[in-house]
Amino acid sequence: MPGIATPVHAGVAAMLLCASAWASPFAYITNQGSHDVSVIDLASQQVVATVPVGRSPAGVVASSRAGRVFVSNPDSKTISVIDMRQQKVVSTLSAGDGPVGIDISADGKRLYVADWYSSRLLVYDAQAGDASKFLASVAVGRAPAGVAAHPDGATVFVAERDDDRVAVVDTASRRVLARVRVGSHPFALLYDAPRSRLYALNVQSNDVSVVDMRDIRRPAVIATMKVGKAPYGAALAQGGALLYVTNQHEDSVSVIDAASLKLLRTLPGFAYPEGIAAHGDRVYVVNWMDDNVQVLDAASGRKLKTIATGQNSRGFGAFIGTPIEP
Repeated sequence: MPGIATPVHAGVAAMLLCASAWASPFAYITNQGSHDVSVIDLASQQVVATVPVGRSPAGVVASSRAGRVFVSNPDSKTISVIDMRQQKVVSTLSAGDGPVGIDISADGKRLYVADWYSSRLLVYDAQAGDASKFLASVAVGRAPAGVAAHPDGATVFVAERDDDRVAVVDTASRRVLARVRVGSHPFALLYDAPRSRLYALNVQSNDVSVVDMRDIRRPAVIATMKVGKAPYGAALAQGGALLYVTNQHEDSVSVIDAASLKLLRTLPGFAYPEGIAAHGDRVYVVNWMDDNVQVLDAASGRKLKTIATGQNSRGFGAFIGTPIEP
């Protein structure tokens, strides 16, 4: 079956992993069609492992602090937990009726999962050994999609897609503190910590809502940026100077000056781009239709390399992590 590691593939992967050392960063790309995760060694720019997970994996977060990668499998209603050092699944968690968006606290202790069909935010103890422990369920709005954890650990943001809002959830009381109306059908969220801003990507109104989060209890939209059709993923690059946004239905990527919020350029030539992440001077764009990841120069947007992945690659979330040395 395409995308599943054969014994030869697994052996080669093991040798490459040893050669790359523990400190090497990896990208974990969820492949909805082949039900697995492609592991890319960013040092060698090669796929070094293919990890089978649940059905139709979509969301992903790689936590260097936890040493784990968490993958949402909507069709299996589970979360697959991948050990970064072994590059294999070490645990599978039950996750409501349709887990999609996923994020983890900066300290690697709490995992947050949006349960699409049950309108809930699921909370797990991510450090309970190989079997992460379910802690709580927080009622949120309809069709929760993207999740973004505030670096201070006190707050989590949830995109309430069908309500055109973003919920601010207090992690201590596990209740919604505030809500802010954004564009039509917010899906992905990205928090810009230095600017205390949240970016909400609105797939139906084809824009990005910029939300001032300096007062968590009174979030306010301070700008709306038009981008391409169906913005899906976002990443800050060049030390936070540039905001990259994938436009699913336009096969393009928008590049925005994060300080002025001005569109600088639109990059063409992608194939239903979904997930996106930045590391160092590179940006990684996941193409659902072409089953690959395109590597860009962060400063110019120039395409540097194409890396083949599994079938129908998504990479919805913070998919890059660096295993901490034991």
